[in-house]
Parts: sequence; C-alpha cells; structure tokens
Amino acid sequence: MCGIAGFFNFNSSTDNKVSTLRKMLTRIKHRGPDESGIFLSKNIGLGSVRLSIVDLASGTMPLSNSDDSLWIVFNGEIFNHIELREELLAKNHSFKTNSDTEVIIHLYEEYGPEFLNKLNGQFAIAIWDKTKQELFLARDRVGIRPLFYTTVGDSFIFSSEIKSFLEFPQFNPKISAKALSEYFTFWTSAASNTAFENILELAPGSYMICNATSKTIKSYWELPIKKPNEYKFNTTEEASEEFEAIFTDAVKLRLRADVPVAAYLSGGLDSSITTSFIKKITPNSLRTFSIGFTEKDFDESSYQNTAQAYFKTEHSSITCSPKDISENFKDVVWHTESPLLRTAPTPMSILAKHVHEHNIKVVITGEGADELFGGYNIFKETKIKHFWAKDPQSKYRPLLLKKLYPYIPQISKANNNILKLFFGYKLSETTSPIYSHLLRWHNTSRINNYFSEDYKKALQDHHPISEIEKELEPKLKDYDYLTKAQWIELKFFMSKYLLSSQGDRMAMANSIEGRYPFLDHRVIEFCMNLNPDLKLNGLNEKYLLKKMMKDRLPESILNRPKQAYRAPIQSAFFSEDMPPYLNTMLSEEKIIDFGIFNPKHIAQLKKKMILNKQVSEIDNMAITAILSTQILYDLFINKSIPKLQEHNLVVLNKTIIDESDIKTN
Repeated sequence: MCGIAGFFNFNSSTDNKVSTLRKMLTRIKHRGPDESGIFLSKNIGLGSVRLSIVDLASGTMPLSNSDDSLWIVFNGEIFNHIELREELLAKNHSFKTNSDTEVIIHLYEEYGPEFLNKLNGQFAIAIWDKTKQELFLARDRVGIRPLFYTTVGDSFIFSSEIKSFLEFPQFNPKISAKALSEYFTFWTSAASNTAFENILELAPGSYMICNATSKTIKSYWELPIKKPNEYKFNTTEEASEEFEAIFTDAVKLRLRADVPVAAYLSGGLDSSITTSFIKKITPNSLRTFSIGFTEKDFDESSYQNTAQAYFKTEHSSITCSPKDISENFKDVVWHTESPLLRTAPTPMSILAKHVHEHNIKVVITGEGADELFGGYNIFKETKIKHFWAKDPQSKYRPLLLKKLYPYIPQISKANNNILKLFFGYKLSETTSPIYSHLLRWHNTSRINNYFSEDYKKALQDHHPISEIEKELEPKLKDYDYLTKAQWIELKFFMSKYLLSSQGDRMAMANSIEGRYPFLDHRVIEFCMNLNPDLKLNGLNEKYLLKKMMKDRLPESILNRPKQAYRAPIQSAFFSEDMPPYLNTMLSEEKIIDFGIFNPKHIAQLKKKMILNKQVSEIDNMAITAILSTQILYDLFINKSIPKLQEHNLVVLNKTIIDESDIKTN
C-alpha cells in the first residue's frame, strides 16, 4: 500500500520540481513510511511513498516497462497479480520484479485502458506514456483508494490526499459553500466534489487521460442493478452455494501478502463471517483486533469476547473514552480532509494505531456487508414506511419503527403521534427515487441553518435534495425499493463517506492497509443479482448470510440485535477534558473570523449541549459538523500546520530523471 502524487505541465527548474514533489510526498508519508521514489521527465513528475507488503525487496517505485517508455506509480493491491503475470508471460512479457506494480504496467502496455477490467483489487494508478506524452490515471471500481486532482495555473496536479497540494507553489485552497451544504445534507459531497472549490476526486470505476490539449474521463465499471424480473438468485440453496465459492476466493486472494495479515473482530456478524472464512482457509493462528468503549451505550466488548473465544484467535483489544475522542479529533479531521457528522472515525483511527504498534501492516475487515445484504436500519425503515403508506391513518404500522432504534430514546420511547410526526415526512411519495433517504436528508439538512448570512446567500440557488432527486429519477425508475436504497448507499456513502472517513483514511493515517472481501467486485455483482427477500426477509436483515452461517457462528452473534456502530459526541466535546484547541475552534472569535457559521446560533447550540437539555441526534451531528468544519478551515485555509523542514522530508530511495528529455525543455 502506498501514496502517490505528481504533476503534469509544471514549468519549473529540475531542482524545484524535485523539491516540490518531495514535499508533496512528505505530507502523505504516513501512507508509505518504508520507501519513496520519484520520476521526472520534461512534462511530468511522478512520486510515491511505499508501505511494503508484496515483493519487499524489489518493488520500489517508480517502475517502468522494458523499454522505459511507460512509467508507473501505484497505490493499492492487485490481488490476482499472480494469475495476470502468467497471462503476460505467455505473451512474451519479461519482468524485473515480483511486484504487482510491474504487472499493471505490462497490462497497460498490452491492452491499454481495457486492462482495468482484468484487475481484482483496490487501487489508484498513475502511468506516464513518454511516447504519447500522456498521463493515465485510474481508480478501483468502488473507490477504496482515493485519488484527487486540481489545476494551479497551467499545471495539473494529483495525489492520494489533498494535503499534498498544500506543498505546490501558488496553491491556495478555498472552502466550497456548495459542498458544505451537501455534506450537511447527505453526510458527504455529491458527484466528484470535495470540501474545496476546484479540487475533485476521480470517480470510482473510472479513468482519466490527460495530455497537452485535453482531460478525458471515462467509466469502465458501473454498479450493476437489476429490475424485479431480472433477479438471478431466488432461493437460499442456489444463492448459498454461489456465494460460498465467490467469497471464499475473495478472502483467499486478500490473504496474499509477504507480511502477516490480521483481521478486525468487532463482535458483529460481518467481521465474524470474514474471520470464519479466514480460519477455514488458513486454520493457523490469526491475529485479531477490536475496540470497546467506556460508555456502555456504545460498547460491544461482550460480543467481541464471545467471538474471540469461539475462533480462538490471538486477540488484542483497547478501550476508547470520550477523552480519547476529543484528543484525537483534530488529527482525524486532518486525515479525512472533510467535514464530519459523526465521531465514529476517531475510534477507528485509535484502533489502527493499536494495530500498527503490534507491527501489523494488513487487516481484513467486513465493510460492505451492510450495504450489500440490507443490513442498515434505513433499509428496514424504508420497507416499513412503504407498508405504512398503504394505510397512512393506521395506529399500529408506525409502531414497527420503534424496534429499529432502541438506542435512541426519543424514538424508542415515543408515542404514536410523535412517531407519525417524525417519520411521516413525505410518507406518500413512495415513487421518489430517493424515498429511502428523504427523511434522513431532510433532518440532516437542518444543519444548514447554522450557516452565516454570507454562506446562506451563496447557497440561495443550490437545493441539493431536489437536484439529486431530479438527477436520479431516470436512473432508478422501475427498480424495487431496496435496490434503489442500496444504490444510494453504495454510490453516495460507500466511497465518499464510509471508506474515506472510517476505512482507508483512518487505516492509512497509521500506515495500515485495510482489505475488504465483501467489496470484491464479484461479490458485489452477485449480491445485486439476489432477490431482495434473500437480503431483507421481513425485517430480518442479512437473511442469506444468517442462513449460511448457522452452526458456523455462536448463536449470540448470529441472532444479536442490530447495533449501529456509533461513538460518543456530547460527552467528548463538552467536558472538562476537552482540549483547548477544540474550545478555541468553537469560540465566538473563531466563528466570526472564519465566517462560515452564525455565532449566535452556535452559542445557543453550545449552551444546549452544556446544559444537556433535550439534546437530539441532529444536535450531536450539528456540533460535530461545525467543529470539524472549523478545524478543516484552520488546517487547510489558514494552513495552521507545521512547515516542512529539510530534516523532515522523505528520503528518496529511487530518483529517476530523464535528463535527455529535460534538456530539450
């Protein structure tokens, strides 16, 4: 696993190019602390920092093809690189290393952009074609690995993380009011937007070709969705056999590494399933890791202990307190590079740090199972609301909603009238392509009320929910309610929220690579071919998985009540232990100085949180959003970060300068 950065058409001296690229890489050296290297030619600069996992001895980047006409830097893993190497050897390609990186460049040489369809992996790729004077960028199908780009003057720059751009001359980022409005509605930004103006991310499943005259983006993979008459699997028997084969191979491929591979064991169904498959494939000792909470409402330690005892893994766990969250929150925002509405990424960062301290570089996790098998409560909520909408005056149908959120007192203890008032928003609009998310987005969008007058004026013509609804109407027409809801979760939240804030970013902040067998593209394609009843049967989520894993997991885990992964907010941000920096970011002085939020509204919210008077979920989300945005502004706009010094810069293990090309400049 690595981080990559580079530029195209940067008209500067060779020394300045080397210095700039080295600084860009230093900002992301957490992604690859083992080695770093650069390639410079007339119009291009490519760089990488490497976390050595496959071919430890000879896989240093940048790498080239046989005649040095193609050069590559690469962030990720190609899990089927062994099989692809055999295919290329049969076509008379020769190799200098055993790395998956070199396999990619030979595939590109052989097949062009079409080679992407052959890859099973998680990746961000940059290839320079010296002959065509063309830069090729690509990203994996579901966006597990990040890749951002922007322009500064005439220069095109890219990187695994936005913070690299802070080291590029004349780069001055600006917060995007439009994007903030989207974050405060959808929990993430729409399309390829980021929190910053004119900084975009390459969309999952797409590639870009950049040359002197144009930048072209094309999609090579789309999330497959099926209409009711197109489901391939309708019974548990046929579906179980197929899933068993695909998932076994997905796990087996992700166990490939030249370093030890561990697993997260959260005590939930998803991580228990991945652990079960790992143990079946390699019965040897397995290292597992988990995190618990000092606050019982968030803690799952008892289930983790049950799973560990069942699998007999070599287990290590840590406990997270509200103080731990507040002390680490600034660093988490630095790595997510976006506003946050939850503190949940922070414990994941603390856990990844714990894994790193045990000299582990790779962990397998269960991300993706909830999205693919109907595990989230929002799927059940949508099903209940469809049922309720058929009889809107029913006294009993809304009561089903109380079962979904036992951890939210305002819902679990609510009477019928309150449930109708809260959940009845646009109840009858069941044909809307975003029906499943209308209520969530409507409630979350109330955070926009905290904007300053200047920001509100800038957003007068921007209506995120109605714009998305209009855009998705033709795309999701005639699909069943669950498929539409899954499409939104997988396309909106998977890469841009879940994987960015809790997956890749928190792991790589601590030099840990996460691997996700549920996100193998074959598993995704299989799941989208399932009859919805095999995912959500009645209100029983992950129905197929539970049927399959009966007698293969402890009953207490197999049939445990669904518990969303959450972390403390109010107790983390409003206590005597709150770090001075966070208090400063919420001070009236800083609120006015940064100009994003209304200081009077913020003061009222802070008072409510301190007095603990009827604090709602939206209040908790709002204070997290406001605080994280203030921190983001301070770090990236005010650039309140340490300047890089010569002694702190990455050591370049490999420097390749195409002197003949540069001399013609």
